[in-house]
Amino acid sequence: MTRPYLERVKIASFGAFSNMAVGPLTPGLNVIFGRNESGKTTLASFVGGVLFGWEDARGMRNTYKPANAERAGSLFFQAGGNEIELSRGRNADGLQGDAALVSDIDKETFQTMFSLTSDELRTLRNTSDVTAKLLTAGSGTGASPAHARSLIQNRLAEYTSRAAGIEHSLFSLGIQQDELREKLSCAAETVERFKRQDKEFHDLAPQRDQLLARLDSLNSDIEALTACRASVEKIDQEMDDLEDKIASLRTEEETLRLEHRLRERGDSAALVRLTTTEDRALRDKIESLAVDEAKFEHAVDLAQDNFSTSKASYEVLLESEDATSVQGVMRRQRATQIVLSIALPLLFMLSGVPLFIHGREITSLSFTVGGIGLIVFAIMLALAAMVMLFRPDKKADAKEERLQDAQWVMLQDKKKLEACVESRESFRREARAQLDSAGLEEAQGSLRRARTLLDEAKDARAESNLYRQRQQALVSRRSSLEESLALAKRQRKRLFERIDSRAERTVEALDAALVQKVQQRSGLLETSEHLNRRYGELKQELSHAVKEKEFDALKLQAEEVKTRIDESSREYARLLLAKRMLETAIGAWESKSQPEVYRQASRLLSVMTDGTWVKVAMTAEGRLQVVDAVKTARDPLHLSLGTCQQLYLALRIALLMTADNVGRSIPILADDILVNFDSERRAGAARALVELARMRQVLLFTCHEEVVKALRAVEPTLNKVEL
Repeated sequence: MTRPYLERVKIASFGAFSNMAVGPLTPGLNVIFGRNESGKTTLASFVGGVLFGWEDARGMRNTYKPANAERAGSLFFQAGGNEIELSRGRNADGLQGDAALVSDIDKETFQTMFSLTSDELRTLRNTSDVTAKLLTAGSGTGASPAHARSLIQNRLAEYTSRAAGIEHSLFSLGIQQDELREKLSCAAETVERFKRQDKEFHDLAPQRDQLLARLDSLNSDIEALTACRASVEKIDQEMDDLEDKIASLRTEEETLRLEHRLRERGDSAALVRLTTTEDRALRDKIESLAVDEAKFEHAVDLAQDNFSTSKASYEVLLESEDATSVQGVMRRQRATQIVLSIALPLLFMLSGVPLFIHGREITSLSFTVGGIGLIVFAIMLALAAMVMLFRPDKKADAKEERLQDAQWVMLQDKKKLEACVESRESFRREARAQLDSAGLEEAQGSLRRARTLLDEAKDARAESNLYRQRQQALVSRRSSLEESLALAKRQRKRLFERIDSRAERTVEALDAALVQKVQQRSGLLETSEHLNRRYGELKQELSHAVKEKEFDALKLQAEEVKTRIDESSREYARLLLAKRMLETAIGAWESKSQPEVYRQASRLLSVMTDGTWVKVAMTAEGRLQVVDAVKTARDPLHLSLGTCQQLYLALRIALLMTADNVGRSIPILADDILVNFDSERRAGAARALVELARMRQVLLFTCHEEVVKALRAVEPTLNKVEL
């Protein structure tokens, strides 16, 4: 089965980030690349915070808490096609989601094994007990098993020590217990004497308690009766008020009903009963008729305008060209033309004939030609006069034609006006018939009056609706008051049932019951006073015994010593069991896991250092050592910073590869751990990380391009996510 892996990160608010998503991520090697201050370390801290809780905001340390918000966000894991969300808000709310993903790892193990930073590797260089940080990280402890076994051995020695200064020593506690037993034996006789006196004192206690119980019961009954009486009086007053209000509401309902009936008589019943749909349809019809009426009015106005225009044009023509004056002028012009057409040719003819005859007589060619010319000219004038007399007068004809056209247009416009007026009147008769059929006879065909009637009917409907609403409100208020009245009656009944009153349910009956209870209490108080007097006498006789505290102190000391002996014995047994379990665990570790871890660490360190350092081992004294290719052993303190970090990184990776049952779904967070490596050892470390990524999900944060290139050279399919 494929183990779950982190697929996406969503930061709601953390540090400078808000509503930020990072992903998608793959199950293997993921490189989170970003420049300085882009939020790589913030993102790594966010993942650990969601899984194991935010850091407390104390001191000057950066805990990534926003100024005006709570730290919050989610991690989305992919498990066999199903998405699992783990989220966290406040630490007090805990981890939300399927917590089984982190059930196989604790916070200390995560910080030691899964959160790899350059600073952490640098810190381990100065840590004396390296195995406490690395080789036992899988158990979630902060100390090595060997160190824990030494501490347990020292604690066991304290519990068996004879030194008086050790309070939890079993030997010292036994001596104290023997001494206290002797003192208790001496004090027992004195105590027995006081017990006999105390027995008589305590025999009175049951009687006194019984009497006090009866008094308490009577007091409770009296208090209940008093409270019931006050409540009954209050409820009776409320019931009277409610009945008065209900009667007032009934009167108001009847008055409102009468007013509505009177108002309905003055309204048009048919129009008031119209529904909203019918009212809207009738208004639409009126609007349609109004549109048609406007069209007819417009047609009449347009025809009227056209007729007025054509009539004015005709009258203008008549006024500008008077027919009589036109005919007189025409006759004078015609007469002048006739006179000239006769006189001039005749004159030239009379002049030419004599001249022609005289020329013939005197045989003068010039006179003859002149006479002929005058005769020809006379003939031509006569012909021209004839043409002018019989030629039509186009200007007069045009004027006559315009006059006739104007008259014809005027007559046509008059016919159109009469037709439009007739159509308008016909439309008005039809509109009135439609309004009458719709119940608007009172409008008498007026669309404006019809709208007014509809508005009045609408107002009447609104008033009717308002009446119904007011009526419903009055009914609702009355029903509410009636329910309150019924509730008050039920409360009154329950009050009497609570005090189990079988008498008449009145205030007077409650007063009688109160008097009876008060009398009973007076008798009990007298008896109680006598009993208390005897109780006080016995108490005074035993008062001197109270000062005798020695026996109680001895018993308390004895119980304290016994408790301390029991606690020391249990703690001693637990330490013996823990010592045995540690010895068994150390033996199992040394025989199984430890050799495999060192073998894997040696191989990985050799890969990182290109064979310079070939072996990692633990000395008999519990110190970590590394061996180079020429069999020279050195402690980590004598290594360079880069080599020392490579050693601890190899140990971390070896532990993560070996401890397969720890944090199976949790990603490895590596924040710029290759920054102190040269190019060759960076490539070797990249191969080691790629090998780890084949077993676990790895998120490596870096701001160096060369680190990305080194990892991609080893694993071309790595997933790169840029911030």
